[in-house]
Amino acid sequence: MIKKMATVLLTTAALGAAALAAPATANAATASAPVAAVTAQTGYGYDYSENWGHYFSSNHSAKSRGWIGVDWDHHQKWNRVDVKGKLYDLDHRTYKQGGKCAYVKFEVHHFGDKDYEWYDGKSYRYCGAGGAKHFAFGKHKVDGVRVKVCQIGLHSSHATRCGDWEYLYTAESE
Repeated sequence: MIKKMATVLLTTAALGAAALAAPATANAATASAPVAAVTAQTGYGYDYSENWGHYFSSNHSAKSRGWIGVDWDHHQKWNRVDVKGKLYDLDHRTYKQGGKCAYVKFEVHHFGDKDYEWYDGKSYRYCGAGGAKHFAFGKHKVDGVRVKVCQIGLHSSHATRCGDWEYLYTAESE
């Protein structure tokens, strides 16, 4: 709660400074730009907000990074978790040479689930050495999110060269 109040105060101060610096003739679209920039950078409006990564496949040929935000209802009974990020394919080999695609997998743990029960959240694949793919998803009633970065063959459904599971959020971490 203190973290959220501090974020609101800092955001208010930043917006106040931006408003004083802006010329009086600026149009509404220009005036709202600082608000959008501060909101995206600070996670304003979220009870928990954190950047994550860079996480890699075991052979460092794929990586992912991003941001996670958690917003609780005012009764603290349910939440919404939003995850955004980028997946990078760092494998410059051709497919004939054994090159593979980048792959990132998320698992979520819901309120009331047994400790060992993690469910598929989302997974993303990107094939394009030197490039990256943006992704985003949201889930409700979640008390844990973890991520693993791997490689996967162009036409395969089996991930290989996976890094470790990395925990992005647990309700206890708030």
